[in-house]
Amino acid sequence: MQRATSIYIRNDLRDQLKSLKKHPKESYNDVIERLLNLAIDEEPLGEEAIIGLEEALEEIKAGMFISESEIMKKYGVQ
Repeated sequence: MQRATSIYIRNDLRDQLKSLKKHPKESYNDVIERLLNLAIDEEPLGEEAIIGLEEALEEIKAGMFISESEIMKKYGVQ
């Protein structure tokens, strides 16, 4: 059996955790575990992906992109 501990959290953080519950009886432990699983990336980006992201950022900085409104206008999306 796993041991449990008490921790201090501010009321506003407790309220945020409460708002993240999938159902009213879900424990804070389950909410925190779910958040931790989302925060940890078990497959970090490879060198090729990092290079691609750096190239994309340079293109954005150079103004080589189409805005969302231009794309929506082009394809008739409102």
